[in-house]
Amino acid sequence: MVKMEADKLAQQVSDAIVTDSRIQYLHVWLAGVLGGRDYSFATASADASFRRYFRIGHNDQTIIAMDAPPPQENCALFVHAAEVFLAAGLNVPKVIAQDLDQGFLLLSDLGNTTYLSALNDESAPELYSDASAALIQLQLASREDAFPDYDEELLSREMQLFPDWYILKYLGLTLNEKQAAVLSNTFALLNKNILSQGQVFVHRDYHARNLMVCEQNPGILDFQDAVYGAITYDLVSLLKDAYIAWEEPQVLDWTIRYWQSAQKAGLPVPNDFGDFYRDFEWMGAQRHIKVLGIFARLYHRDGKDAYLKDMPLVMEYLRRVCARYVELRPMLRLLDELQGQSPQVGYTF
Repeated sequence: MVKMEADKLAQQVSDAIVTDSRIQYLHVWLAGVLGGRDYSFATASADASFRRYFRIGHNDQTIIAMDAPPPQENCALFVHAAEVFLAAGLNVPKVIAQDLDQGFLLLSDLGNTTYLSALNDESAPELYSDASAALIQLQLASREDAFPDYDEELLSREMQLFPDWYILKYLGLTLNEKQAAVLSNTFALLNKNILSQGQVFVHRDYHARNLMVCEQNPGILDFQDAVYGAITYDLVSLLKDAYIAWEEPQVLDWTIRYWQSAQKAGLPVPNDFGDFYRDFEWMGAQRHIKVLGIFARLYHRDGKDAYLKDMPLVMEYLRRVCARYVELRPMLRLLDELQGQSPQVGYTF
């Protein structure tokens, strides 16, 4: 026990030294880019990855410095995605300066008012309408060669986080042969549906923490993991958000409005809303499975416990979907076995 505590303390000290070192290097780089050290420097935000953001005050304006330490992060992906999204007419940060070798970027500032902080019953209709319109704008710009494919390998690798981190590490359980078969079959069913959907640009984290209230709504952040994949993915991220929940009739209404607009725009959505909603729900199941694994990994591997409070909502989303579709009922029964919960019901199509 003493050795474990000593090792933990040594790691914390090591992490602090690395962090301080990177901030020192960042100041040296900023001084070169800005022509001196006449600027203010404050933490803007940090996310679930290794990236950190600092708000820089310089010449009566604010800009954002991103610290994305290699090899954990790849700034080139951010720069590329920013170019693609800007070309689509979206409001994303502009890259003012870059040092890809060190992992530093200087970006235009979209402010500090997130959708999450601004959403309420009054503001939600307009904010979600803006977010839906921007999503369609992004999807209309889609082409196959801009981003990696959101293929079966990637979809499966994401879902594997659930047994590896949520079941094994977080719940402390090991699946038996029958349970493992249920999980494998569920993954295969979801993949088959998702890969049959229309393929477009996918932001991959299009939710209330990454959307900003701006003059041109929404300002869009955290897009460096963009892929080319299922058309329902970003809509699920937006409307079945891990950080804010809406009543199902409201989600259904917003989903219908998006589907109608997507049809008019000529995007590859089914002609029947029931088919589209099923695609939306099954895509959601894949995302919920993945997110539960990610939140568990953030806690057990990275020591970040802030996401544990969001797990129940994500699990509720997953259970509702599995209860709605007969093909996914075995997954619901597995969840019952793992957690001892009763299935929930909702709209069925």
